[in-house]
Parts: sequence; structure tokens; C-alpha cells
Amino acid sequence: MVSLSVKIKEEEISYPIYINNSDICNLKKSIMDEIEYKNFIVVISKKVYKLYGKILDFPKDRILVLPDGEKEKNFKNYRKILDFALSKKLKREDAIIAIGGGVVGDITGFAASSYMRGISFIQVPTTLLADVDSSVGGKTAINTPLGKNLIGAFYQPKAVFVNVNFLKTLDDKQFKSGLGEVIKYGFIEKSCNPDCEAGFISFLSENREKILDRDVLTLKTLIKMCVELKIAVVQKDEKESGLRKILNYGHTYGHVVETLTNYKKYTHGECVVDGIIFALGLALSRNLIDKEYKFLCEDLVKNFGYQPLLKFRREKVLNTMTNDKKSLNGVIKFILPVAYAQVGEFDFSEEEILEYLPA
Repeated sequence: MVSLSVKIKEEEISYPIYINNSDICNLKKSIMDEIEYKNFIVVISKKVYKLYGKILDFPKDRILVLPDGEKEKNFKNYRKILDFALSKKLKREDAIIAIGGGVVGDITGFAASSYMRGISFIQVPTTLLADVDSSVGGKTAINTPLGKNLIGAFYQPKAVFVNVNFLKTLDDKQFKSGLGEVIKYGFIEKSCNPDCEAGFISFLSENREKILDRDVLTLKTLIKMCVELKIAVVQKDEKESGLRKILNYGHTYGHVVETLTNYKKYTHGECVVDGIIFALGLALSRNLIDKEYKFLCEDLVKNFGYQPLLKFRREKVLNTMTNDKKSLNGVIKFILPVAYAQVGEFDFSEEEILEYLPA
């Protein structure tokens, strides 16, 4: 087992991240040990419950099953979690356990942050996307019709349990979604940790077949590398006031695609990759990178099987961007590549974006 630690010095918060490939039937005991056998509820995705409900063996009267899909990260289910916790008489010293992908983790974490002004929260990610991204760092939220993650809070979990064996039953579409965020880390590696030698892009290229074949040990190493990069960022900037913004690489345009397709047509990772391609073109137009680096990044994306997504009228794109939380007073912020495995933040006016977007 690999054990990492997140330490938020300003708030004196520290929590462990356990990455292993042990038998899933051992997970319940590990979680109960972590929460010291106090009162709890489990919020679990429907797919995960069908596959692993019996193996996990939590009491049925403590389980709330949520439907799958990004559209389920809404006010209705947020309130359902709170009502369920109240019905089980949870107190502040008790715990809420989230088992599932990013949707379950995000909405359950937000509910935990507001339940009695904060209750212990355990993350058990079951998708690659949640393993490397949403389960670590404390971002919690729900969506609205106007945009993604517009209502939420920064709320760190008590512990994160990553078990690579969950990925064996993950469908191909969701596995590929997670790879979108994984690839992103390759392009921002030096910005996450300036002291490291940038080797993640090479790791991805050299281990492409093993990754796509879901070799357990390769995935374990892959997840560890991604989580270490995210920890390096979160420990310096918990609430996205500076450095943490680099994790949004590919997300400004990616969120546009998600919003305009109502979170149904494409996965989050597919949209992030499309956002990365958009950002590469935008960076080249500002002479921040050369064509060779743009082609290198695009080749890596193509080698993992990603294709261009649906395009939209530029007026719709701009309107959605200006509603995003990364937009302020008509200024749209983009994380763009500036060198090998490095990115920076840049401001664009609405006029500049309109000029760049195809008519």
C-alpha cells in the first residue's frame, strides 16, 4: 500500500491518502477504523452499489444510493443527503462516507461541509477521474442550469481510500474520461512541482499500452504520480487564490462543452481534452508556444484515442464562458501552455475570444 499525506498548514489540516490494490472486501474495516466506529451513513453510486454492495457489506439502513450521471449533482440530491443524515441522527463527531465517482464525491462532500457546519467526510473514489482529481484537494460542489460547480465549498476529507481494483469494472467511456485528467497532469507537471524533472509525458507515452490494458501495478504508479502532483499544488494553495488555478488547464473551454451539451453527450475528461486542444491553439496564436510543442501534445492526445468534439456557434461559447466562475468583469481567464510541461494564467477580453473563435 502507498500512503501519501496532504498537509494544509494555514488551517492545520492533515489527512492521509491510501493507494492500494488489496481485496475490496477489506475496505469496510479500514474505513471503520478511520472513523473510530462512530455513527455514519454511506452515499454510494447506483452502479457501484450493484457491483460491490454485497462485498462492501455496509448495513442497508445506512446506505443512500444515488443515480449515476453529472445531472444528479443537483439541489434535489444535495437535500436528500442532508435529510438522510438527519434521519440517522448524525452528530458533528460522526461521518459521511462517499463511495463512487466524482459526482458522488463532490455532492456528498458539499453536504458534509454544510451538515451541522461540518462533519467528517471519507472519500472512496471508484473511477480513475476521481482517483487522480476530485477526491483530493477538498473541492466540493453541485451544478446548476447556468453552469458547472457554481455552488460549493472547499472542504477537506478526513481520509481518501483509493483502491485500484475498482477500475477493473469501470466502463471504457469512464476510464477514458479519467485519462483526460491524467494527460492534463503531464502538461502541467513542472508548474505543479518546479523542483521535479518533468518525466510524466514520457511515462504516459512509454506505458500507453499497459495503461490502456489497465495493468494494475502501472495504474497504481500512475495514480500515485498524479496525486503527488496535486498534493504539491493543494498544499501551497488550498482555495485556488493562485497556483491551484493551473489545475484548470483545459477546463475553461471544457466546461463550455459540458454546459452546452447538458453534461450528457461527453464525459468530463473528453471535454477537458477538447479544452486542452483549444488552449494549445490559443497559446500558439499568442506565440506562447511553438508549433513543435503543440504537435507533441496533440500527438499524445491522439495516441490515447481522443477525437475532436462538437463545435458551437461562437456567440454561445462566449456567453457560456462569461457565466463561468473563472470570468470576472468581462475578462475571461485561461490557463495556457508556455513551455514543456509548464502553464500560466492569461486574461482575454470578450472581443479577443470572439476574434479567435471561428465565425
